[in-house]
Amino acid sequence: MNTVSGLPWTVLRVHRPALVLWGAFVAVVAGLLVWAVEIEADRARAELARCAHHDACSVTATLFYGDTIRWAGLALCFSFCAVAAWAGASLVARELESGTAQLAWTQSVSPVRWLTAKLAVPALALTLGGAVLVPLFRWVWSNNPDRLDDGWSGFSTFVALGPATVAYALCALAVGALAGLLLGRALPALGVTLAVMLLLNQILGTFRADLWPKVTRTGVTAAGLPHRAWQLENGVLVHGHRVANPDYGHCVGTAARIRRCAADHGITGHYAVYHPVSHFWPLHLVETGIVLAVATAATATAFRLLRRRTA
Repeated sequence: MNTVSGLPWTVLRVHRPALVLWGAFVAVVAGLLVWAVEIEADRARAELARCAHHDACSVTATLFYGDTIRWAGLALCFSFCAVAAWAGASLVARELESGTAQLAWTQSVSPVRWLTAKLAVPALALTLGGAVLVPLFRWVWSNNPDRLDDGWSGFSTFVALGPATVAYALCALAVGALAGLLLGRALPALGVTLAVMLLLNQILGTFRADLWPKVTRTGVTAAGLPHRAWQLENGVLVHGHRVANPDYGHCVGTAARIRRCAADHGITGHYAVYHPVSHFWPLHLVETGIVLAVATAATATAFRLLRRRTA
């Protein structure tokens, strides 16, 4: 086997501890999710069935099931932090800092092939891990007996329910490699990669609701929203203008009195702005596309920078 064809195996040997740790993480989270559905979900349903016929009952198992979903969602959503730390500190920067990379480039391995192997091997591991964990998480989330999680719009649940989980991990890998090439030192590259990825995650989470057109419902009275809708805003129409969360708590009493009080304040109707559950995939795929675009840009910049430095 020549040096070039054996490069992926070299990457596997050098970074075996990190890959083993990733495999262990996937196995532990997968086992927890399977155990939650196969064992805890039945206990939670039994509890809820008893509570339906008794005034006093315990919901310990039900709450535990909901907590399992929340913690698993957090682990999947922010797993990119560990990837970013490893990629920024170890994947590229440490080898540049120690001179290992330069040595490899003198052993019939071009810098481009070296970086390709450095990115391809962990990218494959991350994709395979996500292909296992994301469907399992969706399975557990859909089996929640009392919907005690924070809904599909929850900050971490939204990412964990689809391919955005893998997209964030691949983006952290690419940004970490770029930071390592730019800085050439492990600890600074680690800090920069974590900061960039956390900032990207927070920005997209903040503006997530704006990634797809919202639905606005208006009516004479406040109407209920569709099942599991993500409500963004609600309020009243005062002379045709929206007033969010109005303080008209004194308008109480009979239906006629409430209507009269509302008319005195110029209220002509109610409105609500929301995303129905059918908007999950459009929103999720747009965010995934943005993250993958950042990953692609970081990867292209890393290769361009490497070619320029080694030309």
